[in-house]
Amino acid sequence: MKTLVLNCGSSSVKYKLINSDTKAVLAEGGVEKIGLPDSFLKYRLKDGSKETITVDMPDHKEAIKQVMKVLTDPENGVIRSFDEIGAVGHRVVHGMEYFNKSVIITPEVIEKVKECYPVAPLHNPANVTGIEAVSDLMPDTPQVAVFDTAFHQTMPAKAYMYALPYEDYKNYGIRRYGFHGTSHRYVSRRACEFLGLPYEKQRIITCHIGNGGSITAIKDGKSVDTSMGLTPTEGLMMGTRVGDIDPGALVYLMQRRGIGADELQKIINKESGVLGVSGISNDMRDIEAGIKAGDERAKLAMDMYEYRILKYIGAYAAVLGGVDIIVFTGGVGENQTGTREAICGNLAFMGVTFDPEANKVRGEEIEISGKDSKIHVVVIPTDEEMMIAEDTAMLVGAK
Repeated sequence: MKTLVLNCGSSSVKYKLINSDTKAVLAEGGVEKIGLPDSFLKYRLKDGSKETITVDMPDHKEAIKQVMKVLTDPENGVIRSFDEIGAVGHRVVHGMEYFNKSVIITPEVIEKVKECYPVAPLHNPANVTGIEAVSDLMPDTPQVAVFDTAFHQTMPAKAYMYALPYEDYKNYGIRRYGFHGTSHRYVSRRACEFLGLPYEKQRIITCHIGNGGSITAIKDGKSVDTSMGLTPTEGLMMGTRVGDIDPGALVYLMQRRGIGADELQKIINKESGVLGVSGISNDMRDIEAGIKAGDERAKLAMDMYEYRILKYIGAYAAVLGGVDIIVFTGGVGENQTGTREAICGNLAFMGVTFDPEANKVRGEEIEISGKDSKIHVVVIPTDEEMMIAEDTAMLVGAK
């Protein structure tokens, strides 16, 4: 079956067309700047080269229509008609406590996703817009929602509850939900396949680190704790997100600057993290260049970024009662060899040994721990789209 995977952002659509039987990626690309005069679509041609076309796309419906036009193009397309697409799988960011697994989309599911708007105002509305656009274009094609938060619904209450008045949890759903769940689920399972170990019998720490980042503790195939919270702002220091901070400091900041909640949201989500500390960029490649040039704030940003990762690994080792596997994934985890080396070098007390030669690899599956290491440390490139395609094919096939 051919499965179209869509990841709809507020002004973007990423897509992959996957043969769910062979796992082959038949086509991929993305739309950016939806609603702006210079909106464009990038896609990969059959020969592997890339093409970009500028076309007016005022909304997601038109964007998805343009994606379908490219997919069915007589010269460069990979399918003849919409009918060849057996199902569409959507990444949906927040499912609160409503969803602990992927589900076939129904009107009732859409209403529950809309109820999650207050906790994911930038993401869930865009996800629903994509679902509705597909419904208009392909009304008879089944659709599946795969939630970022679902994998973490196995966390115990002691891990997901905040020490706020209990009524705020009951009335408003304020608790830790976690994100990147599809990625954490994929790389933890794939790491065990790669190492030839049984997934349901491992203690795993997965480090999805990039511009956004989270770390998850997984025991016997289930998430038991994760670093992101009610929103993706909590946890690690990220490209532009603040991560863990004293909430009293935020109150103090609001008072000192004389700002309200909207301005604070902008500061903690868009102006903080690596960008805020370094004053250079949220791109770690720019930070590495800054360090080489002797920039002290760039070095501070990198030190803080790596320290937070190390601290969470240590905490989750305690939560799990030991560790069997540590996984690096995400843009930084897959490609930034220096960060992997810096973190592993501080884990010798846990019995981690490091293979510097293996660590030279970027963007490939590799074990970077030494042969005598007590813990397997591996790099596993994430593939959330493949995970979404697998869930979609399974649910539609079981329908």
